[in-house]
Amino acid sequence: MSIHTPVRIGPVEAKLIEQLGSVGATAAAERLSVIGLPTRKVENYHYTDLKLLLRAVPELAGAEKAMSEPALRIPGAHRIPMTNGVADIDGNEPAGVIATTLKGSALSERDDVLVRLNEAFAAETLKLEIAGEQATVLHIDRRTEGEAAHMNDSVHVFLADGGKATVIETFSGTDETHLSNHASYVAVGKGAELTHILLDLSPARATNFAVAEYHVAAGAKLRTITIHVSSVLSRTNLYARFEGEGAHGDFTGLNLVTEGQHSDITLELRHAVPKCSSKPLYKQIARGRSVGAFQGKIIVERDAQKTDAKLMMQGLMLSDDAQILSKPELEIFADDVVCGHGSTVGALDEDSLFYLMSRGIPKAVAESMLVRGFLEEVLDPIENEALHEALEGVVEKWLLS
Repeated sequence: MSIHTPVRIGPVEAKLIEQLGSVGATAAAERLSVIGLPTRKVENYHYTDLKLLLRAVPELAGAEKAMSEPALRIPGAHRIPMTNGVADIDGNEPAGVIATTLKGSALSERDDVLVRLNEAFAAETLKLEIAGEQATVLHIDRRTEGEAAHMNDSVHVFLADGGKATVIETFSGTDETHLSNHASYVAVGKGAELTHILLDLSPARATNFAVAEYHVAAGAKLRTITIHVSSVLSRTNLYARFEGEGAHGDFTGLNLVTEGQHSDITLELRHAVPKCSSKPLYKQIARGRSVGAFQGKIIVERDAQKTDAKLMMQGLMLSDDAQILSKPELEIFADDVVCGHGSTVGALDEDSLFYLMSRGIPKAVAESMLVRGFLEEVLDPIENEALHEALEGVVEKWLLS
């Protein structure tokens, strides 16, 4: 006979349950009241105990006009603003791009608190349907505006068979203690090539959550880049599934954390069909009293023979008080595969630093050069020059802050 131990509900959970009830999300409210927010005991949240780290929940966001400046400007890009979950579609999208809105969240049902909250609160989804080869970068500017607010928004990106595109989503807003929860559903058609970037430029006092769900068809190539540089508490959940043979995915990210920040990137990558390959590479830099966390799991299903998958996390600690946490995993149910994973964490290489300084380069400049070299592997593959420079500028600003 099993004995059920009730979960103690704290003020943050009580507020979320109240908000869920106010929008009629009874099932989600009941689920949260039973299990509470995830703690270290939940495997996927082992490094990010939301019951401990999430200190307050603001009131639900209302309609607001964009008040802050765009957090990132990309020359030549087509920008679509989203303010507190509402998309501003001007009808001037590039040829081959159709922008519409749908009701509700784009995410598939999943037993995850961030997914359930987004499904309950996201009122509409911005849907981008992309065909052909797009030379123009598509920038979805997602903002939480006004006074401190709990905001959920949603985006659906569909790249048609044989298409090629670059899509960047930025998260930003007014300088308040916002709680934002962003959803992205991305489908890549047969033989298509997509670069998809998530960039957290939220205010320093904000909490930023994001969930991205990827579906990759046969022969497609997907490159993802997840970058954190700002919010005090950040959690990004990435769920990817190969659904057609011969597909390839480069799942990459930069997790840059500084004093007082806690940022977690968690990846679940599922090889469901044969002859696909993936190369996840995530890099973390931590300085001050901060925490950078990465959890990555590659699952190779029984039918996914001839899978080639290699997962790597590399961490660089710039202070004694910093923490870099890493948990790479493989679950393999097929027998004809080439799979591996690794994780390394360390300080700047003393020999390299000495070499640069011996040639007259000041120590601070030499350290900066080594850090830039460490990060550039993630940014190098970006083909669009303006976008590459804009992202380099984001990293440069973080390094100099």
